[in-house]
Amino acid sequence: MSAVLETTPLLSDILASVKPEAGLKADALSVLEQLGLPGNKSEEYKFTPITRSLEKNFNFATKNSASELKSIESFAIPGVDAHTLVFVNGGFVEELSRYNQTDLKITPTSGTENGFGTLADFKSDALVAWNTAAWTSGISIEVKANTTVSKPVVLHYIHDTSKGEVKSFTRNIIRLGKSSSLTVIEKQDTIGDQAGFSNIITEGFVEENAALNIFSLQADKGKRFHFGQTSIWQARDSRMNSFTLTLDGKLIRNNLQLILDGEGIESHMDGLYILQGDTLADNHTVVDHRKPNANSNELYKGVIDDNAKGVFNGKIYVRPDAQKTNAFQSNRNILISDKATVNTKPQLEIWADDVKCSHGCTTGQLDEEAMFYLQARGIDKVTARAMMLYAFAGEVLDKINSGPLKNYFDSLISERLHKNF
Repeated sequence: MSAVLETTPLLSDILASVKPEAGLKADALSVLEQLGLPGNKSEEYKFTPITRSLEKNFNFATKNSASELKSIESFAIPGVDAHTLVFVNGGFVEELSRYNQTDLKITPTSGTENGFGTLADFKSDALVAWNTAAWTSGISIEVKANTTVSKPVVLHYIHDTSKGEVKSFTRNIIRLGKSSSLTVIEKQDTIGDQAGFSNIITEGFVEENAALNIFSLQADKGKRFHFGQTSIWQARDSRMNSFTLTLDGKLIRNNLQLILDGEGIESHMDGLYILQGDTLADNHTVVDHRKPNANSNELYKGVIDDNAKGVFNGKIYVRPDAQKTNAFQSNRNILISDKATVNTKPQLEIWADDVKCSHGCTTGQLDEEAMFYLQARGIDKVTARAMMLYAFAGEVLDKINSGPLKNYFDSLISERLHKNF
């Protein structure tokens, strides 16, 4: 931990807005005060000026305005029959949520759950420490052993900024028993024109032979600033699939951490960001192979236009005991405009000698010869470009195994590529 830093006005407001409590929250608040918020010299936030953005857009000395939201029907995902858990301005709203507890247990997060706070390390990241100290609401989801939850669980985060800016802090925990399975869908939306900041942490425990799927949709056309961390621990023979689609938002930071702590584990991490305007999307991933005979595959793709910025930092750790590991990582980007930028940094750290690992990244523009080929056959330039970009994105989209959800994501991607590029 670094030495105590000079307290900035922003940090002072944040510290004052969090009531000191005993236990984990008090410990996290102390760490936040010592770490300070990340600046441009922070290696992990080097290309993502989250502190400067918060200083310009928020007053953390004020409270959220009340919301009068009565329905979320206009935000629902078409064709997806799901348990829906609704958070408005950070608070869980029972009246807007629709779920039953036949094959899973859903309760408000208490902070006393087994494993709470053990995966998302607040001692090394100020944004995690902030959430750990300040969270006000969240959901605990438990699935018993040998149970397949037939319907997905949608975690719907809505900011109502029509009467003022919103700051929300949410903490979730997921526990899957042996040989169980669950699909979770995360969706963000904003009502109103003022700024909203969300800080969401989810910790997940996937026991032996269990399967967890997490789909995240970030297509919030509001003035959304977001930090999210998802940390998942996996036991022997478990399976984990994640897919993140980012289309809109002012500044989006996604931290995804997988801990592969058993043999026979299969993990897949996929992401697609199609950015325009002045959106900044930053995906940081960590895959920690701790035991032998486990597999991880990671593919993130980006299409970036206008003044938008993409950031990708992927780390793979292979511990000394993790022999026979297969770990693969790839990040590929297409820049549409001269002002679009991407910063990508794939990393491998291997302490075992009997492994198959690779990583790589590519950044370029559309193939002019292929564009000419399509136009020579009567396809106009806009359509030709959309077809090529859709083919580029399709490799990631094909990883979605849910028909209705895939159709919905496909429609969003197709609309974006045909309308805006």
